[in-house]
Amino acid sequence: MTAHPELFPHAQVFLPPGVHPAPPGDAHPALLAAARAALDAYAGAGHDRDALSAIVADGADGTPTMRIDELVEDAVLAALPAEANVLTEETGWVDRGSALTLVMDPVDGSANAAAGVPLAAFSAALAEDGEFTEALTVWLDTGRSWWARRTTRGLRTTGRRELDGAAVSLLRPHPRNPGALAAWMAVAERAARVRILSSSCLEAALVAQGATDAFADAASDTHRLVDIAAAVVLAESAGGAVRDVFGRPIELDTDLTRRWSGVVAATPDLAHDLAEVLRAAATRPR
Repeated sequence: MTAHPELFPHAQVFLPPGVHPAPPGDAHPALLAAARAALDAYAGAGHDRDALSAIVADGADGTPTMRIDELVEDAVLAALPAEANVLTEETGWVDRGSALTLVMDPVDGSANAAAGVPLAAFSAALAEDGEFTEALTVWLDTGRSWWARRTTRGLRTTGRRELDGAAVSLLRPHPRNPGALAAWMAVAERAARVRILSSSCLEAALVAQGATDAFADAASDTHRLVDIAAAVVLAESAGGAVRDVFGRPIELDTDLTRRWSGVVAATPDLAHDLAEVLRAAATRPR
């Protein structure tokens, strides 16, 4: 876990003993500029739930865009230096001919944010020549942040290897896959604790931090790349693993209609166990 209270003026960060803010120069300037802009726009968005939740457009991923999404994403795009390509939830692919690509979700947990539930995040990953190398996730209501490079070991997972007795966060079982409810229940019956926070990026960061053992989409094919790109860096740099329930590679792709059932776990063993349980339950004949 890394906090940047000196970078993010809205931060109200409470650090456990022995955890200190990272030097400002550690993160890539594009990540920091995007995160600062997201925090400022989110803090200034106001608290009118009807206005923030109003549908103002269709995003590049084919899902409705809330006003809170538009407000924050517009601010982030305006703040970004023109040195990187951008792939973002509402605008989609912005090709600047660079080897560097910023894959981001300016507001993950939009429904939470619009309703006043303080569980929403800015999350972004940098890809260099197609490989994810660095990521930053920021809890928008507090400024608490998680940052890592692929080669660093600043974060640490719980190290849990088995699903039985684990603490697991799950997305709700979306009806687009008829087997999702069975998959969800198969995990819930074996886990010691189940949480639903409705912010995939926050939940993945908590796995990387070691606050929970795993997070998964229960075979619903809900995740777009912007939802799980940062987790690839954060979790794997901390000793964890990111997998897809159906074995599809999680890779840079500019097509935002592409979906995954992402699994973020404390270890490769736990990721494999979770994916196996979810896949078996989801595909079992009814």
